[in-house]
Amino acid sequence: MASRTSSLKFFSLLISSLTIVQMAIADPDILTDFIAPANGTVDGNFFTFTGMRVLVSGDEPKNFTVLKATMAEFPALNGQSVSYAVLEFPAGTTNPPHTHPRSAELLFLVDGTLEVGFVDSKNKLFTQTLQSGDLFVFPKGLVHFQYNADSQNAALAISAFGSASAGTVSLPSTLFATNIDDNMLALSFKTDVATIQKLKTGLAPKP
Repeated sequence: MASRTSSLKFFSLLISSLTIVQMAIADPDILTDFIAPANGTVDGNFFTFTGMRVLVSGDEPKNFTVLKATMAEFPALNGQSVSYAVLEFPAGTTNPPHTHPRSAELLFLVDGTLEVGFVDSKNKLFTQTLQSGDLFVFPKGLVHFQYNADSQNAALAISAFGSASAGTVSLPSTLFATNIDDNMLALSFKTDVATIQKLKTGLAPKP
């Protein structure tokens, strides 16, 4: 992987120059310039998010990591129909199949390579191998994934969303970590209860 400094130069360039296309906007229009907090001072600090500084000063993660700048982390985004996420993929890691119910996702690959894909409502799979500098759009609400198949090098990507709260529904966690009945899952996946229980054990939160 190129040096983290070089990757962050791409990141800085993207942040300063990328115009967020309003992809399937799900947020309601607001009647003011912005939504101020009920209690608190509105100044430059309110419109500044510092949560990405760890990308400059921190160590590279050992597991797949997402750094989000959504309305939850950055309240100034409320009503602005935009949010970001930085995706860090150590060698051989994946962002498991998931959906964003309230927005499309526009992914920019800063460094490395990624295998990406989504499945449409007709169960057709669309895949691509992305190189540094490529963009890929995941349509709103469709199941999609990203996988760093490189066993030696990490990958870094940035995703933009047309909602301040795009939401994420992870299929593995939703199906196997929410106490859905084992028998129902076994019938749905045409397997046995023991297999379902093994999947649930593997996805259970670590103490």
